[in-house]
Formats: sequence, C-alpha cells, structure tokens
Amino acid sequence: MEVEGLPPGKDFKLYPGGGREWDWGEHGTRHEPGIQPADVQELLDHGCTTVVLSRGMELRLHTMPETLELLQKHGVEVHVEETKAAVDMYTGWPPRSPSEAFSIPRADQPFIPSRRPKG
Repeated sequence: MEVEGLPPGKDFKLYPGGGREWDWGEHGTRHEPGIQPADVQELLDHGCTTVVLSRGMELRLHTMPETLELLQKHGVEVHVEETKAAVDMYTGWPPRSPSEAFSIPRADQPFIPSRRPKG
C-alpha cells in the first residue's frame, strides 16, 4: 500500500502531522479478537478526536469492545468500515479538524489516503 509521504507498507496508522506503518506484532494483534486498546493508544497520544478503523478488505479484522470503549471514553468519534469504505471516508472528509486519524489494514491494491481536498 502507498501512503503519501511514507514508505510503502502493508498496514498504517495515520494521525495529524504524520503516520507510520502499523506492525500487528507490536501488541500481538490478530484478526480475532482484533484491534486492541494498545493499538489505538498512539492515536490518542497524538490528540485524535476522530478515528476510522478498517475491518480489512474481507471484513476479517475485528475490533475489541475494550478498544471502542477506550476511544469513546476519550470522546473520540469512531468509524469502523471495510477498507475501501474507510479510505473513501478518510479521503472524502472535509478538513474539520487537525485531530483526525486513520488505521488501515492490509489491502489488495494500493490506496493513497491523503488529506488533500478533492477537486
């Protein structure tokens, strides 16, 4: 996958001012039980107020209930979508706030989630 301004990779965490490749092995993440609270802590640390989590191209990636609870506890607006829908949501957002984040797992084709406005 390609993300503007970052080296190519499989999975990414994007947040205001940057991002990085997401290594599932950091916290032992697997499709089930899915995205863990530790996986999104970095997004909170960067001050994100809106987060888009992808379920993957085949909807195999889950999100732990504790992860959603952590984000909601911090007042974060959370969206959980299939990868293509997540990318469309992220790239289609009008710039509402500098505190939006995105986590996208493996994709079968390159996507370039960028914050540039359409048009």
